[in-house]
Amino acid sequence: MIGLFKRSPKATLPDTAALGTATLALGMGSGCTVPKGCTGVVADDKGHTRRVAEGGRIVLADSENAFCFHPGPYGVDLVPFCAAPELGLRLSFAVDGPDPRVAQQRFDLFLASEAGDTLGVREFAAAIESALRQELALGHLALPPCTTLDEWNAFRGGFNQLLYTRFGISVDDCVPVDLGERVDYAHMLLARAASVPEVQAAPARPVPIAAPFDAHGSDAKALRRLFLELPCVMHGLRMAVLPPGQALFQQHMALLRRLDHVSLSVNTMPALALAAPGETLPADRQLARTRHSLRASAALDQAWALLARLGLASSNDLAALFDDADRIVANLEHECAARRVAIILPESEPA
Repeated sequence: MIGLFKRSPKATLPDTAALGTATLALGMGSGCTVPKGCTGVVADDKGHTRRVAEGGRIVLADSENAFCFHPGPYGVDLVPFCAAPELGLRLSFAVDGPDPRVAQQRFDLFLASEAGDTLGVREFAAAIESALRQELALGHLALPPCTTLDEWNAFRGGFNQLLYTRFGISVDDCVPVDLGERVDYAHMLLARAASVPEVQAAPARPVPIAAPFDAHGSDAKALRRLFLELPCVMHGLRMAVLPPGQALFQQHMALLRRLDHVSLSVNTMPALALAAPGETLPADRQLARTRHSLRASAALDQAWALLARLGLASSNDLAALFDDADRIVANLEHECAARRVAIILPESEPA
């Protein structure tokens, strides 16, 4: 009977001094108390989340982990165009407040599916910058030289909706800034030229592919994102408001059925290292599987951006948006199917 009522050790509170400044969110252990001005988020292995208010004690089950975030506001500088690093945007944002109309807050899903032990403001700003550059490159957002007021307002509306849909944050302010004093473009070009290796003749025999990154970790993270986020993307697409008309309705239903099949494929995806039960997959094929997972994850990012555009689209724009949705779903189908097979297939870039 000795030790039956032994007191459990007190949880060690992580260093929260940087929350709200350099750190946006960090992991918490069971028994920790949510610091003042912050919010706790508990997520299970299926992606279901619940919030813990300021001052509340975090109690975790075996399959759960927890985060603590400060809502901000935060200020970051973004570079929309790689070719013009002196032209920037100064963004001020905050984590969006709880919306009682939804079962899960978008930022909570981001923490559950994408965040590691610590989410720094710089790391989060890089994700925002990547999403912005992608939309500008695809022509879904426009920021032309000598932008007029109407063009700027259209850009701000699309950018605000993108950040709300993709990350669950609200934009307080966004203004253009000149980063020329902090960016030496000539020095960047010289450094880029010095880092480019000399072009060599192609080898006579193929060389085994070596992974420049953690293939297992990257594959697991990409599949976790697909597993947790695809149902939410499907829900957002299902809630799209359509004008009267049989053609768009049928296209809408077909997209949802295809996404159902993609989601089923993700839920039954084979392990990275197995070609069959008890049979190990070669390293080059494991790397190829990881590449397909990452490309499927990139298509998932495009799906979130599409939902943002759907939220602002008029009835006249829906046909073009559904055509783009067809392209994104086709990429998801292709990459998930290629991830499942155990043989080397010719790799092709997504459309």
